[in-house]
Amino acid sequence: MSVMKLFDLTGKVALVTGGSRGLGLQMAEALGEMGAKVAITARRQGELEEAAAHLRSRNIEVLPIVGDLSQFDTIPGLVEQVVERFGDIDILVNNAGTTWGAPAEDYPADGWNKVMRLNVDALFFLTQEVGRRCMIPRRAGKIINIASIAGLRGSQRMQTIAYNTSKGAVVNFTRALAAEWGKYNINVNAICPGFFPSKMSRGVLEKIAEEAIAATPLGRLGGEEDLKGAVVYFASEASRHVTGQYLAVDGGTRIA
Repeated sequence: MSVMKLFDLTGKVALVTGGSRGLGLQMAEALGEMGAKVAITARRQGELEEAAAHLRSRNIEVLPIVGDLSQFDTIPGLVEQVVERFGDIDILVNNAGTTWGAPAEDYPADGWNKVMRLNVDALFFLTQEVGRRCMIPRRAGKIINIASIAGLRGSQRMQTIAYNTSKGAVVNFTRALAAEWGKYNINVNAICPGFFPSKMSRGVLEKIAEEAIAATPLGRLGGEEDLKGAVVYFASEASRHVTGQYLAVDGGTRIA
């Protein structure tokens, strides 16, 4: 098989959560550019429609679905909409997430529960539904969990203990599920982005952007093209013998 064919996603169906902006939209665009039909989901209809219009302008077939994954009972219906429109899901990108900032000693229960409910619980229940319905019966699938370098370390400045904890859980969820579902020919991998400007990271980056850049060997923050290669690699046959791994896309922050 040629290298071009290994990365080709023509005819594949991808679901990208949190796909209306930022990293999610960037990854949806990448998968669509490689030939996949893309379903994107997020809570705000206006942002979803803007994202869908952007993707269609690039000749990408897209299905926008308004939904709140933290409402677990809506997950089967979400998957049903994708399957009805495009067919079984081949690629699942678990990107939707949230954060909350507060010192650990004062961290509110509401903040902790909100972060864990979306970043960990919803990710599990959606993955379980897609696996049971689409991937396990066909003995094929690619699951890509978006963790973070925050899940690989602590931070004195950020005070986001629930976020760091949740992303650490996503990393080990990736390993555990890869071990269980390898027998079904399902690849489960994770991407750990570093600092990327986004709506969610704006408050943190306003305080530490210069410090973050100075601590990054490549000397810059993540940009609008920097996750595309990673997500296509994990979504394609190019990574068919890779599972249970995480890839830090952080400009070298973790090695400095």
